[in-house]
Amino acid sequence: MLIDVTTPQHLDDRFRESLGALPEPERRRDPAQPVRDDAALTGHQLLALFDAQVTSRQLDLAGRWLRSFGEGFYTIGSAGHEANAAVAAALRPTDPALLHYRSGAFYCARAAQAAGEFPAAGGDEATPTSGVPEPAPDDTTSPVAGDEPSDERAADPDPYPAPTGAAAYQVGVDGTAEPVPAPADPVADPTDVAAAPAAGGGATSGDPAFGVVQPDAYAAAARDVLRGMVASTREPLAGGRHKVFGRADLAVVPTTSTIASHLPRAVGLGLALERLRRVETAGGRDGADAPLRSPWPRDAIVVCSFGDASVNHASATAALNTAGWYDHTGLRIPVLFVCEDNGLGISVRSPQGWVERTLRARPGLRWFAADGADPVETYQVAAEAAAWVRRHRRPAVLHLRTVRLLGHAGADAESAYRSAAEIAVDEARDPVLATARLLVEAGLATGGELLSRYDERGWQIRRIAEEVLDEPKLATAAEVVAPLAPRRPARAAAAVAEVAARAGGSGAGARVEAFGGKPPELAGPLTLAQNINAALADGLLAHPHMAVFGEDVAAKGGVYGVTEGLREKFGPARVFDTLLDETSVLGLGLGAGLAGLLPVPEIQYLAYLHNAEDQLRGEAATMQFFSQGAFRNPMVVRVPGLAYQEGFGGHFHNDNSVAVLRDVPGLVIAVPARPDDAAPLLRTCLAAAAVDGSVCVFLEPIALYHTRDLYEPGDGEWLGQYAEPGGWAAGHVPIGRARVYGVGSAQDVTILTFGNGVRMSLRAAAVLADEGIGTRVVDLRWLAPLPVADIIREASATGRVLVVDETRRSGGVGEGIIAALVDAGYVGAARRVAGVDSFVPLGPAARQVLVSEEAITQGARTLLAR
Repeated sequence: MLIDVTTPQHLDDRFRESLGALPEPERRRDPAQPVRDDAALTGHQLLALFDAQVTSRQLDLAGRWLRSFGEGFYTIGSAGHEANAAVAAALRPTDPALLHYRSGAFYCARAAQAAGEFPAAGGDEATPTSGVPEPAPDDTTSPVAGDEPSDERAADPDPYPAPTGAAAYQVGVDGTAEPVPAPADPVADPTDVAAAPAAGGGATSGDPAFGVVQPDAYAAAARDVLRGMVASTREPLAGGRHKVFGRADLAVVPTTSTIASHLPRAVGLGLALERLRRVETAGGRDGADAPLRSPWPRDAIVVCSFGDASVNHASATAALNTAGWYDHTGLRIPVLFVCEDNGLGISVRSPQGWVERTLRARPGLRWFAADGADPVETYQVAAEAAAWVRRHRRPAVLHLRTVRLLGHAGADAESAYRSAAEIAVDEARDPVLATARLLVEAGLATGGELLSRYDERGWQIRRIAEEVLDEPKLATAAEVVAPLAPRRPARAAAAVAEVAARAGGSGAGARVEAFGGKPPELAGPLTLAQNINAALADGLLAHPHMAVFGEDVAAKGGVYGVTEGLREKFGPARVFDTLLDETSVLGLGLGAGLAGLLPVPEIQYLAYLHNAEDQLRGEAATMQFFSQGAFRNPMVVRVPGLAYQEGFGGHFHNDNSVAVLRDVPGLVIAVPARPDDAAPLLRTCLAAAAVDGSVCVFLEPIALYHTRDLYEPGDGEWLGQYAEPGGWAAGHVPIGRARVYGVGSAQDVTILTFGNGVRMSLRAAAVLADEGIGTRVVDLRWLAPLPVADIIREASATGRVLVVDETRRSGGVGEGIIAALVDAGYVGAARRVAGVDSFVPLGPAARQVLVSEEAITQGARTLLAR
C-alpha cells in the first residue's frame, strides 16, 4: 500500500510483510562458505551484518517510540543507511572513525568487531582484518585523478613532528604519553551488557542456530545509543550532553556535525598518523631518546563519513581539496572518505549524477563506488578501498548509494516534498531487506527465522530502552560544564617550571646551539615580535611533539617575520607552510592534536579566521565536552590581529572583532601587549594545552609587533627583556591574571584595557599625571577567561573605572568587563571608551572609528568631574 510518508509503523509492517513473502530456500548452505560464488562475505559474516542492521533499525523505531511520550530527545536515525555496517566490517576496529549521524549500523558492527563477536572468513573467530587480500602495488582497480606521482610531485616532505600519544592519551610536557582511561560508567554492573561486552565466542548474534537473542555486543551498542537518546549520564562518551556515535575503546571519535565539518579534522588526523607511522618505522622520535608509542596500529587508516548534500559544504570542499593537494605534493594521507548518498539534504535533492561527478573529479582521490542495496558488493568494494588506502597511505573516497527511510527526523513531513511513488521506490531498496533476501537466497535462513530474529532483537531493545529511561540526567550546570575546559593551574605552573629546569639544565647545550650561540636573554631588549619568535623556538625545544604551521610561516618566516628562522632551526617537519585555506589549517591542527601532537597553527590575520571559525567553535571547543575528556585536541592558535597598523590594510588587516572568539565556551584567549609578557603568556598556553588539552587563541597585536618606544621617539621603553630559563617559573602568568601599572599616585582612576589599549593608556596616564591625576592601568592580558578578581580589586581601589576597549562598542570586550563589575556589586563610577560600530577603513579615516589617546584622557577627566 502506498502512503504519503514512511512512518515507523508502516516501515515495520512492510518489512514484516516482505520477510513473510520470501520463498523457502532450495537448500541450506554452510555458513562458513561464501554466500555466493563471487562473494568475499561468508554466511557467518552476512548473518552478523544482518544483526547489526536490525539492531540499528530497531534503535530508530525505539527512538521514535521514546519521542512519542517525551522521553527521547533525538530522532535522526539511520534507516536506509544500514549498508554502512558492511563498511565497518571491511575496516579494522582500531581504525579511527569519525562518523556522521546516520551511522547506527556501522557503530553496532564496530562494537561487535571490538568485542570479538564479528566472525572472520570461514567462520573463525573475529579478526582485525577484512579478509580481503590487499591489492598488489600495481593494482589499478577504479580510476583516480592524479593517481600516479607526477614530475611536479615533491620528494615526500614530512610536515608533522612525531606525536607522543593519541585520542585517549595524555601528553606530558616532556613529550611522553600515558593512557587516559575512558570515562567509567558510574554504576557499572557486570550484568550490564554495555559495561561488559562479550569477549568473543559464545552465543553471538552471528550464530546460525537462530535461538533466543542473548546479551551481546549489539545489545551493548544499542544501550550506548539509547542512553544518548534519553540524555542519560551513563551514556559512555558524552554522558548525556548529546547523542553521539563515539567510544574511545572503539576508536570512534565523536562528531556532532550534520554538514561534514569533521572532515578537515580527519585529514589532519590522517596526516599525523602517517607521520607517526614513519617515525615508528624508523625506530624513534626525531631528536629524542624515547621511542614513540601510539594507541593505534602502525598501519591504521582514518575513516570519515558524510552525506551527499555535505559534498557542497565549504568544510567538505576544503577537506577533499586539502587531501588531494597534499597527495599531489607527495605527502601521504591515509583517509577513506565515505559519502553515503541518499539523494537528499533534508528536502533538497542532489541533482542526478552531481555527487559522482564531483567526487570523481577530485584530483588525488581514488574513487570507489558501491550500491548499498547489495551487501556483498558494499563489503567487497569497501574492503578494496580500505586495503588500497592502507597499502598506499593515500586518500580515497567510497561513494555509497543509499536511501533514506523515515524521513530526515521525527518532525519531517516528507509528503511536502516527496511523492508516494518515490518513497515506495526507496522502500524497495531497503538495505536490511536486501540482506534478508540474500540470506534466504543463499540458503542461510528462512524468512520466518529472520522475522523471529528481528522481533527478538526488537523486544530486547525495547527492554533496554525502558531500563535507560530511569537512569539519571545531568541535573546541575556544574555537571554539564565539568568536562568543557578542565584547568589545573598548579599542574600548568609545574609544567612551565619543568620546562624551565630542563632548558637551563640538561637541555642548555641544545638550546644554545639552536639559538646560534646567543640565547635571546643575551640579545638585549627585544620587540614583541622578537619575543614571540624566541618563545616559539623555546617551545619547539621543550615540546618535541610541537609543530608550527600556517600560510607563509616557514620559508617566508611569516608576513611580519614573527616565525623567521624557525624552519632553519627545527626543520620542515616541525615548521611548515600550508595551503591557503583557514578551514584546512585549523583542521590539520585538530587532527594533529587528536593524534597527540601539540599543534600551533597560525591564521594569518584575524579577519581570515571568520572563514573558518566553526573549526574552533563546533569542532575544537566541543571535543572534551562531548567525550568527557576521553578525546581532546590541544591547540594554540596564533592570530595576528587588531587595528592601528599605520598606512596599511583596511578592515582585512585591521580587524578588531573578537566577539566570535569570546562567545566560544571554554576557549582561552591571550593578548600579549608588552614584549616581556609575550613569552610567559605563550608558555602558559602551551602548558595548558599539553596538560589539560586546552584550546587557546594567542591574539597578537600587529601594530605592536615592531614598536620600540613608549613616550618619546628613541626611548626604547616598549622593548622588553627576554627572561632566562631560571626566571621562567617565577615569571609564570596563570590563565586569567592581569598586570597592573601604577602611574603617579595611582589613586584616582583605574583604566581597564588590553592590546593596543595598554600602550595608549600608559601614554594617556602620563598626560594625566602631569595634571595631578594618578592612574592604575590594568592590562587584562586574558580576554577569556577575563581576570575578574583583578578587575574587581583594581576597580575598587579607586572607585572610578574607565574601560578602554579597542574593539567595537557593540559586542566588544568592554561589555563583558562592565557586566563583570555589575555582577560583583561594584558601585563606583564607570565609563567606556570603545571603537565605533564600523569596519576599519583604509588610511587616515581609520582614526575616526578607533579609540584614541585623546579619547582616553578625556574619558578619565569626565569620570573625575562627576
